[in-house]
Amino acid sequence: MKNLNIGFFEEADVDDLASLLMEMQAYYGVFCPPREAVLAGILDRPKNSEILVAKADRIVGMAAFGANYPGPGLKPGFFLKDLYVLNAERGRDIGTKLVTRLAALAVERGHSRIDWTAGRSNERLLRFYDELGGDRKEDRIFYRLEGEKLKALAAKA
Repeated sequence: MKNLNIGFFEEADVDDLASLLMEMQAYYGVFCPPREAVLAGILDRPKNSEILVAKADRIVGMAAFGANYPGPGLKPGFFLKDLYVLNAERGRDIGTKLVTRLAALAVERGHSRIDWTAGRSNERLLRFYDELGGDRKEDRIFYRLEGEKLKALAAKA
C-alpha cells in the first residue's frame, strides 16, 4: 500500500479509529456500543494504553498495547491487546508493519518482549503470528475476569 504511515493515534483520527473498532467488534461477533460511546471510550481510554495506527488516506489498521512489568529477568515488556486490519486491506503486510513498529518501539524503550494472545481456532491468524517469529507458549492459559464475577471479587476488597 502506497503512502502507508505507521504512527501513534492522534485525536484528529478518532472517527476513523472508531469505524475500525466497530468493524473489529462485528468481525469477532461481540457487542459494540453505539458510535458515540466508542468515540468517548477512545478519548477517555486509560493513560497507560497506547495505540499505533496504520494510516494512508484513512486508518486501515491498529495495534493497541500497554507496558507491563515485571517480566523475565525483571524487565518490562509490552502486552499487545489488539491488532486489527480492516478486512478490505488484509494481505498487504499492514499487520506486519504494525508489529514491526511495535517491536522497534519495545527495543527503543529497553523492553525485553511483546506478549499477546490469539484464538486457537483462527488458523490464519496463528500462521501470521508464526511467520512473524512469535513463539507459541502452550504452557500458558489465558484468563479473563469480567462482568458480575469482576464485581463480586471487587466487593470482597
